[in-house]
Amino acid sequence: MNEKEIKEYKRKKREYYDTLQECNLQDIDFTTVSSEPVEPLYGPDDIEGLDYQEELGFPGSYPYTRGVYPSMYRGRFWTMRQFAGFGSAADTNRRYHYLLDHGQTGLSVAFDMPTIMGYDSDHERSLGEVGKCGVAIDSLQDMETMFKGIDQSMVTTSMTINAPAAILLSFYLCAGEKKGVPFEKMGGTIQNDILKEYIAQKSWIFPPEPSMRIITDILEFCSQHVPRWNTISISGYHIREAGSTAAQELAFTLADGFAYVEAGIEAGLDVDEFAPRLSFFFNSHLDFFEEIAKYRAARRIWARRMKEKYGATKKKSLLMRFHTQTAGCSLTAQQPENNIVRTAFQALSAVLGGTQSLHTNSMDETLALPSEKAVRIALRTQQLIAHETGVVNSADPLAGSYMVEAKTRELERQAEDYFERIEELGGVVKAIERGFFQKEISRAAYEYQKAVENGRKIVVGVNKFVMKDEKIDIPLLKVDADVEMKQRDDLEKLRSGRDNDKVARELEALGEAAAGSDNIIPAILECARCYCTEGEIITELKKVFGEYQEPIFL
Repeated sequence: MNEKEIKEYKRKKREYYDTLQECNLQDIDFTTVSSEPVEPLYGPDDIEGLDYQEELGFPGSYPYTRGVYPSMYRGRFWTMRQFAGFGSAADTNRRYHYLLDHGQTGLSVAFDMPTIMGYDSDHERSLGEVGKCGVAIDSLQDMETMFKGIDQSMVTTSMTINAPAAILLSFYLCAGEKKGVPFEKMGGTIQNDILKEYIAQKSWIFPPEPSMRIITDILEFCSQHVPRWNTISISGYHIREAGSTAAQELAFTLADGFAYVEAGIEAGLDVDEFAPRLSFFFNSHLDFFEEIAKYRAARRIWARRMKEKYGATKKKSLLMRFHTQTAGCSLTAQQPENNIVRTAFQALSAVLGGTQSLHTNSMDETLALPSEKAVRIALRTQQLIAHETGVVNSADPLAGSYMVEAKTRELERQAEDYFERIEELGGVVKAIERGFFQKEISRAAYEYQKAVENGRKIVVGVNKFVMKDEKIDIPLLKVDADVEMKQRDDLEKLRSGRDNDKVARELEALGEAAAGSDNIIPAILECARCYCTEGEIITELKKVFGEYQEPIFL
């Protein structure tokens, strides 16, 4: 539009707004899930000055707003993943085969809380938690069982693990190695995003400095020996689940990503050697257009910053490839079948936003780990989107939408404002130490909860359209208490049957590597090969690195 046409449009838009004043509008809250105002109408004036080449470009070309690959889903669909992991390694292995038989294209591992926190299943703090919220993995032996009958060169595996990520990666690599699969043929992702643990999820073990050292060791080792592995899945998912807004999820996730890039560079690594294997993990919440705009803004910000600030020259270093999971915090225990619909909308926004990998939550996940029926429906949701909706036919079909482009710009602006504030505080680690992220998320979570409680935000089945005396009538998965006893028995047999002299030598060598400046991943691999347990390896590292204690923030 030329200047004259814009002027005429603005005049007519004012008339339209005057007309709205005469309408009998609904008394509802016209804001996003993040409480951002939504205009009644978007038009050319909302994207005034938009430079197509600078802000949008083409799919597969800088700044990648419209997608990281030229063909997008015409070339291949996103990887369809379902979180799996419960009970024992054998239980999870059976679920993996079930999912692969039903068309799943990648595997994801959910670990139980003792594994996440670095405790063996027979530790006193593991009592009652073994196999409950994920699978119990204590050693290479469990990893071998979990991937029995699965060719690790033919599937990619995503592991949601953070503080002990180097150990679980080592178990996985050694399990493949024992089946004759070389490291360079194994592909997958470890979450390995420790900064977001201090910010949101709270499952840390070591203090920030040694934690960052472990991460740079992983970056270096995998760039040389496991080239198909995504070394960090920088996660906004848990930031959003903790109650953040979309803008906070976007800004805090990317800020963490920049911090990892800077740590790698400071460790002497070439940015173009490790950056191509960084990936991201975003939440897909319920505000359809806000989520799509968030993904588009994320790609643009990452590409520009990697090119202009960090001097990356390889195209792959500029690509923000990301996995998406639908919003667990949006699921309700009330009327759980409604969660199927919520998840479908969220999955659709992830696809329209250009995700490379997608997990759809199951309807029963607020009540238990997902049953086979529920997880099959969740997988079918993705297959329906891929094969029946037509949204895969064109790359970034919403590009040019006044609303989507305006929201993409606005989210980018809000993220840049946060980057400035974080920089003023001295960077991500300093901001964590001062409680900046924690306070921002807490404030946003409080405001949203208040809006739900006073009815300003409607949650169907919870604060409106409620069913009195509702009875939950869906089958739920229950983890047998015998799982914990068997896991403890298996550990006892493992410890008595292995070469414990070699175990002691390798643990000592690990401690020496940790106390020095050598890369510790080769030492962890040697510990894995002789069947050291996760808890034993963590205990050795704690002797050198210590344990993190979160300060109190007021």
